[in-house]
Amino acid sequence: MKILLDHCLPRTLKRLLIPHTVSTAAEMGWDRLRNGKLLAESSHEFDAVLTIDKNLKHEQNLTALPIAVVVILAPSNRLKDIAPFVPSVLQALSTLPACTLVEVALSSQD
Repeated sequence: MKILLDHCLPRTLKRLLIPHTVSTAAEMGWDRLRNGKLLAESSHEFDAVLTIDKNLKHEQNLTALPIAVVVILAPSNRLKDIAPFVPSVLQALSTLPACTLVEVALSSQD
């Protein structure tokens, strides 16, 4: 699966998302694209976008999402706060329907 990391996520998260192909918005040259424009542009090259933007579900028309979105419900965007969510993120990615938004919390086993 090809995944785009939103601006708010650390690029070092990429190494934890193996076996997926992961790029950052900055690597794609999309530094200035936000929200709807970023989702629209990424839909041409990626299967999903990862973010911690909890407001995205209120800012976008979820019935018209152009790409699948995974929102990580971490307390901050620091890698040490996001890393415990990776197993749940990987699980969500394995069954992620296209053009939907899924919020990922820590699993009860973590």
